[in-house]
Amino acid sequence: MVKGIGRTLQIAFTYIGTVVGAGFATGREILQFFTQYGGWAVAAIGLAALLFIWLGTKMLLMAQAIRATSYEDFNKHLFGDRIGRWISTVSLLLLFGVSSVMLAGAGSVFREHLGLHYQIGLAVTLVLAYFVLSNGMRGILAVNSIVVPVMLVFTCIVVVHTWHSPTQGNWLHLAGDAAPWRAGLSPLLYAAFNLSMAQAVLVPVGASVDGRKPLIWGGILGGIGIGLMLLAGHYALSAQMPGITQYDIPMGHLIAGLGVTVQLIYIIMIYAEIFTTFLADVYGLMLQITQRSGLPSRWVLLCLLSLCYLVSQAGFSHLVDTLYPLFGVISLAWFSAMVWRKSAGGKLV
Repeated sequence: MVKGIGRTLQIAFTYIGTVVGAGFATGREILQFFTQYGGWAVAAIGLAALLFIWLGTKMLLMAQAIRATSYEDFNKHLFGDRIGRWISTVSLLLLFGVSSVMLAGAGSVFREHLGLHYQIGLAVTLVLAYFVLSNGMRGILAVNSIVVPVMLVFTCIVVVHTWHSPTQGNWLHLAGDAAPWRAGLSPLLYAAFNLSMAQAVLVPVGASVDGRKPLIWGGILGGIGIGLMLLAGHYALSAQMPGITQYDIPMGHLIAGLGVTVQLIYIIMIYAEIFTTFLADVYGLMLQITQRSGLPSRWVLLCLLSLCYLVSQAGFSHLVDTLYPLFGVISLAWFSAMVWRKSAGGKLV
């Protein structure tokens, strides 16, 4: 029983760590998708949480049912061989772009927050990533089992600090200028984008687990955890509205007055969230390229990490600006297929 509970929590933590990435740490993602909509934000977060619970669990169970080797197998199951292969190819390019950006972000954390050289940050991240990914899914599960509880602790610290603010009630009564239909669309876009990215890890997780119960409860707890962390972020950020919108890293402004210890936890959390996203993306790439090429996975991993390092030297912002709109369209197509696709048992999970 204890082993089953531990497995369930590993799945839940990995789900949370894959979805709640660097965008949560900075706060920009929460502001963009939720807080800017004022009083509609809570309902939007609730809808997003339900989608994460439903579709995340469904993805895990479908991956187990078809024994998917990689997310390409999963996409072929959703769209058929031809379209699924094309979507997987585009996803591969996008995942590589995001991986390079995450690596560059890790270097920036070392330079801007720790006063160390950018290249040291890249080197440390690459070595750690190689060590973790060499252990496959077991390594990713272990890292998220450590990182996500730390993220939850920091989230609680921020909530407690906001609780004593005279504007702590803003999260329920904040006025928003955007049209209600945009607030309704926002959680769909947020869930579609993040779930389609998360398939790089959730699909192999589902395929590697025996039994449905750990996947069901792991998906439910993971979706609830994501929703609670989004709500906590919105609660804290809304108390500082509208002035908080002027900062590139809004959460950094929130913790500025909480002391050196909390700031250090925040820096560690930013790096940890970047690192878990980097792990997830590179792992998904490694599985797909290994499946297509037949090359040894460690050689593929070394090549991927080396290419990410080269790209991170020049920056990747222009390419990401070009690819993200395309990825948004693909995410909605993928999201629609996930909603309507029946499970192996013929039911909409």
